[in-house]
Amino acid sequence: MTTPLWTAEEAAAATGGKAIGDWQVHGMSIDTRTIQSGDMFIALKDVRDGHDFVPMAHEKGAGACLVSRHMDGIPALEVDDTLVALEDLGRAARARNGGFSCAITGSVGKTSVKEMLAQIFRAHGAAHWNVKSFNNHWGVPLTLARMPRETERAVFEIGMNTPGEIEPRSLMVKPHAALITKIAAAHLEGMGSEEGVALEKSGIFAGLQPGGTAILPADDAFFDFLSDKASAYCPTAKIRTFGTANADAVYRSSLSDGVMSTYTVSLDGEDVQVSINAVGEHWGLNIAAALLMSVSAGIELQAAADALSGYAPPEGRGNAEWLYLADGGRALMVDDAYNANPESMRAALAGFKQRVAKRRIIALGEMKELGPDADSLHEELATPLLACSPDHVFLVGEGMKPLARALDGKVRVDWAETSSAIQKKVNNLLISEDAVLIKGSNASGMRALADGLRKESREWSDEKTGVELG
Repeated sequence: MTTPLWTAEEAAAATGGKAIGDWQVHGMSIDTRTIQSGDMFIALKDVRDGHDFVPMAHEKGAGACLVSRHMDGIPALEVDDTLVALEDLGRAARARNGGFSCAITGSVGKTSVKEMLAQIFRAHGAAHWNVKSFNNHWGVPLTLARMPRETERAVFEIGMNTPGEIEPRSLMVKPHAALITKIAAAHLEGMGSEEGVALEKSGIFAGLQPGGTAILPADDAFFDFLSDKASAYCPTAKIRTFGTANADAVYRSSLSDGVMSTYTVSLDGEDVQVSINAVGEHWGLNIAAALLMSVSAGIELQAAADALSGYAPPEGRGNAEWLYLADGGRALMVDDAYNANPESMRAALAGFKQRVAKRRIIALGEMKELGPDADSLHEELATPLLACSPDHVFLVGEGMKPLARALDGKVRVDWAETSSAIQKKVNNLLISEDAVLIKGSNASGMRALADGLRKESREWSDEKTGVELG
């Protein structure tokens, strides 16, 4: 029998709540669609009141439910506020764990670096990390509260949309090392300016342990500001850097066949190579950051590089996959549809330029939360987009109209209000040896386009192999 994540007595002590029944749980969930038997169901109040789903969670085998009102006949932990109690459980989980903890934020690359570290850490012992992008006001405490007692190394991604979100999450995580990937124009609607973004991101150092490590992007325009903020939050912090030159971890070079790339990184004068299923300079910087953090976590450089080799981005984060087509051939789809801001758009386009293809097709959804400069920030994508020499460009959403105007007469462009309006056009356009890039803010709906292409591909693949669809 595995050690329980929480017993009724421990959870009540951590939260000041009242345990109903003598129970123990082995996991935690906020979603009855994915809850596992023996999990604690947390009844958060958001768009829907989680208490409405407590009976269903109980029927599915929840070991207990975290609630703010009495639920007859259900093992529970009754508290005044379920989110506050979740935060208390997160702090208690962090306090009882003696392993290495690190925190990551940044305008671009934070999820990718988090996933890279998760791959390295789990190759070297019991590891823990945020699933998906559980990096907000409930995602961070949930990830903490889920952390097994025996965790040796943990990585926590911390994100934000508005001021004041990162510092309290860092104080919960209490990292031994904290990393900022990059400062860029993202969430400007809430933050006002890149300076505001830099200030908010610097809050990652608020909980840094004395003598801890602050890892910064050496090439960033805000490097000096971030370094000063790290030292102000933690005067005994060690400042370590990654970048393309004059840094502790330097991305030197890369070789790519258009699908796989091998990156050379030098850390404190020692060179290592890492091969991953991705293309683009920004991946070299992500690797440098991940290796530097791994060394800070007590893992030897070569061992970390070996563990990272073979990495492939998660779905929607720049992963490349083959699509089977009606003509019997296949096309390469680069799915970067999870999210977008001007910096990540430019990076994705620069990487796509290196893809080997007969034709390049680009489908971009509008970028959200950019504030009053949104039109110009969209329009400025014309130069990096045209550098890819695309055969056809699809643009989705009102925000993309300035870019459509900038591209008029320079490349074939289709603009549409929604991604569903271009689905058939993209499907019908693709021929063997094409490559298609799909990217946009999550709210732009570009993921539906990628999923539609996958569905079409499966149908052609199954028809070709004689396998019936399930």
